[in-house]
Amino acid sequence: MNTDYIKGVIVPIITVIDEDEKIDEAGMRRQVEFVIKGGLHGILAFGSNGEFYQIEEDEMERGLEIMMDQAAGRVPVYFGIGAINTKKCVRLAKMAAAHNVAGISILQPMFLKPTEDELYTHFKTIADAVPDVPVLIYNNPGRTGYTLSGGLVEKLAHEVPKIVGMKDTSGDMTQTEEFIRRNRDINFKVFGGKDTLLYVSLCCGAVGGVCTAGNFMPELITEVYNKFVEGDLEGSKEAQFKVNPVRLSMDAASFPVAAKDMANLRGLDIGVPYLPSKPSHQAAYDKIKAEMEKAGLI
Repeated sequence: MNTDYIKGVIVPIITVIDEDEKIDEAGMRRQVEFVIKGGLHGILAFGSNGEFYQIEEDEMERGLEIMMDQAAGRVPVYFGIGAINTKKCVRLAKMAAAHNVAGISILQPMFLKPTEDELYTHFKTIADAVPDVPVLIYNNPGRTGYTLSGGLVEKLAHEVPKIVGMKDTSGDMTQTEEFIRRNRDINFKVFGGKDTLLYVSLCCGAVGGVCTAGNFMPELITEVYNKFVEGDLEGSKEAQFKVNPVRLSMDAASFPVAAKDMANLRGLDIGVPYLPSKPSHQAAYDKIKAEMEKAGLI
């Protein structure tokens, strides 16, 4: 299985919705165009910032069809799965595979705290159900309440051939390094999951990042990656330093509303998040706007 294309800056794309909380086709197509023209190397449909936990399966399929059609093969489109139930994850994986996605990303189950044996079975069962599609693991301890261990990831990477990589959003660079070190013998693809740590992740051997910032400042976040692969390490580091104040300003808002607020500030007409989330409170909004102005984004 060729996995050479699995690299670069991938955006967990915002899900654009209308007043009835249905996917806004025109808005979704505009957002796909924006991130592709901004230089992103891939799109992740229904990642965390895509508010996957809010969307019914039939609506997910409709949204995926829209994104795949608009992308038209210009960049790989990956499909994010975050369900708790293994059977539901398998169903979603098969649906995505039927639409010829470039890969599937599986978040460890939320709310539960499974044993390593249970997690192994969960990931392997899903991967085995879609033998022709590369599978990535998504480690997000901040949202699930627990982290995937280096030992578990190594076992999955070496024993389940279709599991070809992962995204690590732990923010713990020792852990990210270990995921890379322990699996470098099989070309296991590790993506950094923190926008502020893209440069550092690349220095440690990551193949790229899955970066929320791609939704509203693709030209800045891709510069970190592009300069790095060109060998301009100082330029890459400086690009990272330009990204960080804008990205850190998001912390003043509640998850996941800031990404939509920032996209709207850039004139993208993204609309609002799914309820119960609401647009950022004024103090957070003002901080976000100020940092975007400093960075020359608005």
